[in-house]
Amino acid sequence: MQAMTKQRHMDMLNGPLWSKLPRYALPVAATGILGQLFNAADVAVVGNFTGELRTVAVAAVGANSPVIGLLLNLFIGIALGANVVIANAIGRGDRETVHRAVHTSIVTALVGGVLVALFGQLVAGGLMGLLNVPEDVYPLALSYLRIYLLGMPVILLYNFEAAIFRSIGDTKMPLAALTVSGILNVILNLFFVIVLKMNVNGVAIATVLSNAVSSVLLLRRLLHGDLVRVELRELRIDRNAFNKIMRIGLPAGIQTAIFSLSNIIIQSAINSLGTVVMAASSAAFNIEIIAYDVLNSFSQACTTFVGQNYGAGKIDRCKKTMFLCLIEDFIASAAAIALVLLTGKYILAIFNSDPEVIAIGYTRLLFLFGSYIFTLTYEILSGYLRGFGISLAPAILTLFGVCGVRIFWIKAIFPMHRTFQSILLAYPISLATTTVLIIAALLGILCSLSGVVLPTIIIEPIRDLAGAAAPIAMLGLGARLNFRSAAEHRRLLAAGCVIKLILLPAAVVAAGWLLGFRRYELGAIFIDFAMPTASVVAIMADSEGGDAALAGEMVVFTSAFSCFTIFAGVYLMRSIGLF
Repeated sequence: MQAMTKQRHMDMLNGPLWSKLPRYALPVAATGILGQLFNAADVAVVGNFTGELRTVAVAAVGANSPVIGLLLNLFIGIALGANVVIANAIGRGDRETVHRAVHTSIVTALVGGVLVALFGQLVAGGLMGLLNVPEDVYPLALSYLRIYLLGMPVILLYNFEAAIFRSIGDTKMPLAALTVSGILNVILNLFFVIVLKMNVNGVAIATVLSNAVSSVLLLRRLLHGDLVRVELRELRIDRNAFNKIMRIGLPAGIQTAIFSLSNIIIQSAINSLGTVVMAASSAAFNIEIIAYDVLNSFSQACTTFVGQNYGAGKIDRCKKTMFLCLIEDFIASAAAIALVLLTGKYILAIFNSDPEVIAIGYTRLLFLFGSYIFTLTYEILSGYLRGFGISLAPAILTLFGVCGVRIFWIKAIFPMHRTFQSILLAYPISLATTTVLIIAALLGILCSLSGVVLPTIIIEPIRDLAGAAAPIAMLGLGARLNFRSAAEHRRLLAAGCVIKLILLPAAVVAAGWLLGFRRYELGAIFIDFAMPTASVVAIMADSEGGDAALAGEMVVFTSAFSCFTIFAGVYLMRSIGLF
């Protein structure tokens, strides 16, 4: 058993990268595609064996895709943090850190899954309401979501276990486990729907049970592993390993969750166009994601290879990895897209034979694949940065480039052109914007690391513009401030100021202290969270049709009172010896 495990380890630190990258990436892509076939099997079965409910059932499963994606992507990002931490430790030859990170990852998956399952039951109904799910779809969509959420502990466990295997270069074992559970999923889908006459609740139960099988198969292999091995009596959260995983994984999770959040916003707009468009978009998503899994697999390969080589101090090999991933990803993704477009209409007919659904679904494929050159660049560069442990910058840029642009598009442009094509245009525009931001950030990081100084003629205008942004915004808010309106909002303003300037900083400082932060680290945390409300909040409230006056007043009053609360907080923390 140990010999077999050793053979699965991939040497990422030596030898040719050109052949090793696809050997790592393609099983990851196959695993992702098989995972999507779980959902595709759900859609296909309910679309063909639920009689008159078929279109409503397909729409119910599809309506849940953004919500499920949001939850899964958040924790898959955190699992990617575990991947990076373990890969860095392997590159350094630090077996102790590998051991602690592996056990911390397993416990994090189980605890996180239980918390998501419990909290999800409380908010499931509200989430369906936010998505504008039609009344005829709502009951089935809610039933599917509630059952799926109950399986989150085993679903998250599989994803964290897969990240552990991938950190050592073994991408075939997660694929093998998912193959077994995928076959089981199809069999159970047919049994519950055809034999027991169930609908979406049957396919949800089948998905949960099959995920439980895949997670148990991987756990069994980890219990007999070599380089990475799980010992049940050692299962606990190591604070240091957990902090490292979260510092890398949480921003990565937020970054991918932002994508899902923006997709929820887009799904809400799609839902407003009716059940047929919902069904078509859902079916097309299950096909389109196949090409995305191929594209994203090279991003994961880039992260892991860079992670190990960075741990070993081989920076040149890290750069070579990035460039090769861009080239190989382009070739593999182009092949996948061509295959999907050639067979797309036939595959769409498997989900739903309605000609209108097929035509609308194929339109989505054409729009989405047209923007994949931006997606490819964005994913590889983000993966490259994560390999170095830099995941916050891509997350912040994604917030503005993806989520910000898509919210603006759906709220400002879509109401004037209420068509499916209008919604789809949000994808290439937002992805192109984010790609430009990521490239600019990467160039800035490379310039900083290499000691390159940009010309003054470029730097000075940027500094002047950045320095003037906040004062100009405050001048505008001050000119618009209406004290009569502020008096009417006095209770809300008082509550907002207390929460923003006192309660929130206190809570975060307490959490930081429990996580092991001390002295100046704790002081920096306090300063970050004790700052006043950003002026951009008022601008966003105005553009979103919210209470811009109240938002502006909150910015002004928190700015004024923060002069006193920050001073008082620093004085208090120094007095009691926190820093």
